Amino acid sequence: MRFMTNQLNTSRLGRAIVAAAVAAPLAATLLVSPVFAQDPTATPGVIGSPVATDSCDLTNPAFVPDGAATTYVIDSSQSQVAYHAEEELAQIGAQTATGTTNAFIGQIALDANGLPMACSRFDADLRTLSSDESRRDNFLYSNVLETETYPLATFILTSVEGMSGALVEGQETPVRLIGNLTIHGVTNQVAWDGTVTLNGDTLTGHATTSFTLDQYNMQKPIVGPVISIDDTIQLEVTIVAAKV
Repeated sequence: MRFMTNQLNTSRLGRAIVAAAVAAPLAATLLVSPVFAQDPTATPGVIGSPVATDSCDLTNPAFVPDGAATTYVIDSSQSQVAYHAEEELAQIGAQTATGTTNAFIGQIALDANGLPMACSRFDADLRTLSSDESRRDNFLYSNVLETETYPLATFILTSVEGMSGALVEGQETPVRLIGNLTIHGVTNQVAWDGTVTLNGDTLTGHATTSFTLDQYNMQKPIVGPVISIDDTIQLEVTIVAAKV
């Protein structure tokens, strides 16, 4: 996906005000020219150094890039961020640890051709991640993610693979989202593999990526009954976004 002008007209200003109004309550609680990817064989996960995002307002979770023709704002009540990690537990054995949060905001901006624009973004509040084990959660907050210092995970889109034109109503389209993912104060370029579907004024999508803890300077969460945990963590986003 390639996701106003300095001279905003009335409708563009109206959309910006609505987008800010939708994002502001959660953003306050949380507190990240399109260029297509050059490597069509990129694999999910960390794929290189961060790409420059000089045109993006990295401090504003409600930022919409110049030239956006249509903007979709994430509906936090219907969207989710999740992590999955393979772990070994004493007296239980291998299982998948999963933590989720709905404290998830963002916007997807489309240009006049219906293509996603760079600087589209989403932010998740890691302080609200919850799994089935409170000891795991508390250890993650304090020792792995260090959420008092680094409360957010932020993804800034820089390019998209898989779209050659506007989305077709009702048709699921495979996409690869390339951009900068910041966690624990570290930014890496990542690729998310997923799908997106347009239904009326609603955009829905699902995507996954993966990384290793050392790529974000984080230690393994070994605590209580956890004997070991795999180095690779999978991230998953489920997005429902409304046109504004």
